[in-house]
Amino acid sequence: MTTAPGRSRTSPGDRPARRAARLGPARWIAYGVYVFFIAVLATQLYFFLQIGAWTVTNPGSTAFMRADAWTLAKTHPGIALQRTWVPYDQISRNLKRAIIASEDANFVNNNGYETDAILQAWEKNKSRGKIVAGGSTISQQLARNLFLSREKSYVRKAQELVITWMLEFWWTKERIFEVYLNSVEWGNGVYGAEAAAHYYYKTSAAKLTAGQSARLAVMLPRPKYFDDHRNSAYLTMRARVIARRMGAAELPE
Repeated sequence: MTTAPGRSRTSPGDRPARRAARLGPARWIAYGVYVFFIAVLATQLYFFLQIGAWTVTNPGSTAFMRADAWTLAKTHPGIALQRTWVPYDQISRNLKRAIIASEDANFVNNNGYETDAILQAWEKNKSRGKIVAGGSTISQQLARNLFLSREKSYVRKAQELVITWMLEFWWTKERIFEVYLNSVEWGNGVYGAEAAAHYYYKTSAAKLTAGQSARLAVMLPRPKYFDDHRNSAYLTMRARVIARRMGAAELPE
């Protein structure tokens, strides 16, 4: 048998190889999507199981703490993180009321989200052309502190919402608030209510007054800034407003 000029002989065995070569990129893309999906699923499972374990144990550290420890080691090697865990009933009710009044007035009754606040933050971000607000509840703030970064993005926000659901699934409101009070950042390397009370007022978290608690609550959105600007007029003014609202704050019991 002769082969026509300009044509090469193709054996039947070559056809599957050519077909596989043509489908190669599509298969690699599908494989990449599959691996990505499995990685995302495994990450969610890790978060879910870790939060479940923390129903009976306390978090030793958070993502924010670990990031700060790394930064301090580079920039201020002589400064160590300050944090001392204290049980919920050893934290002043003044501080609890102040934080709820300042950060999440409906904390006890919401399911971890405030839809109106999220929508308002969305509109504000659109008008500014960048992410400047998140509309986060106490539960959402804790989700971010425990596992995520300070980066502002919609991907991170979506993950924050998923972790918030997990927190609300596993924990009571009191447990969420207890972990929050012991994990939230309050200054340069200062984490938790007990460390903050000693750092700013040379007292314990159990003995914080209403005025001290109101100032600490106002510091939460920008703790490092207010650590460096303790005489801020805004801090003083806003603390007075929060002090007047504290009486109406409902605590988880």
